[in-house]
Amino acid sequence: MHSKLFMYRKWQFSLAIVAAVLSVQAFAAGDAARGKLLTDTCKGCHAVDSYANAYPAYHVPYIAGQSADYTVSALTLYRDGNRTHPTMRAQAATLSDQDIQDIAAYLSSAVKQPDPAATVRGVAPSAAVACTACHGAAGISLIPMNPYLAGQQLDYLEQAVLQYKNGDRKGPNAIAMQAQVNALAEEDLKATLAFFAAQDGLEILPMN
Repeated sequence: MHSKLFMYRKWQFSLAIVAAVLSVQAFAAGDAARGKLLTDTCKGCHAVDSYANAYPAYHVPYIAGQSADYTVSALTLYRDGNRTHPTMRAQAATLSDQDIQDIAAYLSSAVKQPDPAATVRGVAPSAAVACTACHGAAGISLIPMNPYLAGQQLDYLEQAVLQYKNGDRKGPNAIAMQAQVNALAEEDLKATLAFFAAQDGLEILPMN
C-alpha cells in the first residue's frame, strides 16, 4: 500500500515538473511589455477593486499574478466562444494567439508572483484536500495550467464553481471540476472557497 502511494505521489510530482517545463516553453514567447499595452482595456474592470458584474452580481476576478498558462487557456476559451461571458467574449474576440501570450506574460508578472511555498493562513477545511491536490496547499498550484485561487475574490470563486457545477463553464479541466464540486457538500465547498480567498496571492490589476 505504501509503495503504491509513493509511486502515485512520485508520478504526480513528475507530472508537475513536466507541466512546468512545458509552461516555460509555452510562454517564453510572450512579450510582457507589449502585453501591458494590450491590457489597457482590461483596467476599466479589473483595476477597480469594487467593480462588480451586474447580473449575476459578483466582483470581477483579480487577474494580476495569475498563472500565464491558465490565462492563455481562459482567454482562448472566451475568444473562441467556449466561455460565454458577453463582455469577456467581446474583449477577447479580436485577440490573436500572440496577443493572448503577451497579455498572459504581462499579467503573470504585473505584481509579485504568488509563492507556492507561502505560509498557509488559518487551517484548511478537511474537505479542501480535494482541491489542494491540484490547486496547492495555499491555492497556488505547481501545475501551471491550473488557476491560482489564493487571494481571489470569494464571490467570483463561488460563481465559477456554480458554473462548473451546472456544466456551464468549459475548459480542459471542466469535467474533472464538475465531478469534484458536485462531490462536496455545500457547506464544505463554501468553507473551502473562503479558505482560498483568505490566502495571500492574486491582486487587483495595477492602473499604471
